[in-house]
Amino acid sequence: MKRRDFVQALAGAALASTIRPVLAQANATRTIVVPFAPGGSGDITARLLGQYITDKTGQTVVVENKPGANGIIGVEAVKLMPADGRTLLLATTSTHAANPSLFKSLPYDPQKDFSLVGVFGAGGSYMLVQPQAAYKNLADFVAYAKSHPGILNFGHFNASSNVPAALLNITAGIEMTAVPYKQIGTAVADLVAGRLDVLFIDTTAADAYVASGQLRALAVNRLTRLPKYPDLPTIAETYPGFDTSGFLGIAVARDTPVPAQQALNDLVNSAIMADPMHERLISFGFTPKTMSLQTCGAFAVSEREKWARYIQAAKIEPV
Repeated sequence: MKRRDFVQALAGAALASTIRPVLAQANATRTIVVPFAPGGSGDITARLLGQYITDKTGQTVVVENKPGANGIIGVEAVKLMPADGRTLLLATTSTHAANPSLFKSLPYDPQKDFSLVGVFGAGGSYMLVQPQAAYKNLADFVAYAKSHPGILNFGHFNASSNVPAALLNITAGIEMTAVPYKQIGTAVADLVAGRLDVLFIDTTAADAYVASGQLRALAVNRLTRLPKYPDLPTIAETYPGFDTSGFLGIAVARDTPVPAQQALNDLVNSAIMADPMHERLISFGFTPKTMSLQTCGAFAVSEREKWARYIQAAKIEPV
C-alpha cells in the first residue's frame, strides 16, 4: 500500500469516529458558497469537496455561486448566515488576501468575521493573448507594449486577474489600460473576439482555451513551470521574484464553535489527500498539503501581508 493510501485509510477511520458526531444535525443540508462564477478552479474544487463531504457524512451539500464585486457579494452573504458551520465559504486570494488592500471600505473583515479552516493550495494564472497576436512570447509582448504605450488593454474581474497585469506594468515599464469586468466569461469572450489584448486567468479555467488553440499562453505567473506545459516559461524567468499565484481554501464564520471548525479542518485535510481531489489539485498546478487550524490562521495573515505588498508595488489605489 502506498504511503498516501495508508495515511488516507487512517484518516478515513478517524473521520468516522470524530467528524460524524460533531457535524451531524437534524437538517443535514450544507452549503458551500462560491463567490465567483462557475468554471474556475475554485468552483471545481468546491464541488469536489461537496461530493466528498456527502460521501463521508451522508449529508447533502449544495454549491451556490454568488459572483460579483470581486467576491464581496458572496462573502457578505455568508457573513449574514448563522455561525453554525452549515454554511461554508470558498475563500480565495481575492476575498481574504487582496480585497482589504483594494477597497477603502469592505462590508466584512477577513480576520474578524471568518476563520480559515482549510487550504487546498496555491495556483497560478496564464497570461493569455490571441493566437494570431504579433507577439509570440513575453519579450515580444513587452517590446510591443513599450512601442505602443497605452494601446494594449488588459481585462480583470478579480484581484488575481488585476494585480498581475498592473504589477507587470510597473515591473516591465509598460503602460497597459485596465478594463474591468463583472465575470470571467465576459472577459474571456472579449479576448477571444479581439476586444481585449491580454488577460490573466487561472490555469484551470483557461486550459480548454489553450488546448483548443483559441487562446495562447505567453507565460504563467508562478515561480516554477507547470508540469503539463514544461515549455511554457514563468514571468519570473524574465522578472525574478514575479510570483502572484493565489490560494483557495474554506472559511466559516468566526463564531462557529471550535469543535465544528476542527471537524471541518479534519474533513478538508482528508479530502485534499484523497482522489479524485488530490489528483485534480495536482492537475491545477497545486501542491496539496494539510494544515492545522492554527497554521491556516497564520497562513491567512501572511497572505494578506503579501498581497498588500503586491498591490502597493503595482501602485493600485484602493477604491
